[in-house]
Amino acid sequence: MSGPSPAAETPRIHTLPNGVRLVCDPAPGVHTVALVVAAGRGARCEGTRESGWSHLLEHMVFKGAAGRNARELAEAIEAGGGQMNAETGFERTVFHVRTLPEGLDGASALLSDILLRPTLDPGDLERERRVVLQEIAEAEDTPDDLVFEMAQAAAFQDQSLGRNILGDAASLARAGAPALADWRARLYAPDRLVIVASGAVDEDALLRLAERDFAAAAASATPASPAPARFTGGIRTDDKSLEQANLVFLCPGLAATDPDAWSAQVFVECLGGGMASRLFQEAREDRGLAYAVDAWGEFWSDCGIVGVFAGCEAESAPDLARLVVEQMVDLAGSPRGAELSRARAQLKAGQFMAAESLLARAEQAASQVLTHGRLVPAPEIAERIDACDASAVQRAGARLLGSGLAAAAVLGPSAAHPAAEAFRSRLQSLAGTA
Repeated sequence: MSGPSPAAETPRIHTLPNGVRLVCDPAPGVHTVALVVAAGRGARCEGTRESGWSHLLEHMVFKGAAGRNARELAEAIEAGGGQMNAETGFERTVFHVRTLPEGLDGASALLSDILLRPTLDPGDLERERRVVLQEIAEAEDTPDDLVFEMAQAAAFQDQSLGRNILGDAASLARAGAPALADWRARLYAPDRLVIVASGAVDEDALLRLAERDFAAAAASATPASPAPARFTGGIRTDDKSLEQANLVFLCPGLAATDPDAWSAQVFVECLGGGMASRLFQEAREDRGLAYAVDAWGEFWSDCGIVGVFAGCEAESAPDLARLVVEQMVDLAGSPRGAELSRARAQLKAGQFMAAESLLARAEQAASQVLTHGRLVPAPEIAERIDACDASAVQRAGARLLGSGLAAAAVLGPSAAHPAAEAFRSRLQSLAGTA
């Protein structure tokens, strides 16, 4: 194993009687605490009628809880030197506070209030609905946001994974206060809540706070559960007057718990994970086809995606699409030793650097508990990455490309639109050689 040795044993997971899980992660030499409460349900649990409700609920719980209004909630956190925020994703909703150690007591109580006892005032709801509609409009006016939404919709047609996390006007209009209260009970049910505190924190003290603030959370009779996802593939194009074409190409990926998940991440890193990656060197440096080009992967509970984003001149888009496929297929067939070593080093560095940020560290621990049911020590992560040799990456690449399925989105001048079909048809013709 080539990586740092842990400074202490892996923190323990404690489970309250109602199913809430708790992790205390002390970090020596720091003077603040990151407190995270992650609910292991998100936008994937929504049907068409509830699209956007999880994100709207995340907004609403900050408007008032347990007798305090939005201003009083903010003042309570900031008076203790804290900062608070939240984020809704497809599979989880994460609330977090950064604070001084003496602010942890109040931060725990406040997060408990907003998750378990939000006011959900109808007047606030109407105003916040308008705020979210403005957020949707802003995303639609941002090309490099919109093109990702288009590609996601093409990849998972008529499924929650293919819908905008923000929802739409019709679905948001259906979210009355009583309906949103029921949705809260299902989304933030205790069996899927994970609390993590990283930094200057004492385990016994944290346990007392968790028992005080979260032990009374009631289980929902009908918890929301996501439907299995199916990568359908497809094409989306939109003619907009832009200086550059924005392109997103997607292939089916792997689940976070798949044995080949780390090898798939090495594949992605080799493909487009930095300035030394294949796509940056081939598409930008050698051929000048794109100014921006990179690859990424998403790894959910039962599926994933591998994607490439690029910004380029419209006339170059079809050539760029074909180049992307050719590099993917060549990488799946014959990864090079030097690029594998670079990719493994980059992935390990990213993991270890994240562990040096208290907030990232707490969020990573919560994600591991929700995904794997346990904490994954840094040495084990490094060993898994180091095990991704050429044969493992070839195997992952064959799985990623083997179906021949693809999704593509092109936003910009019409001259770029053929790139979508160029990517799909080229992948279908070459997939069998991967």
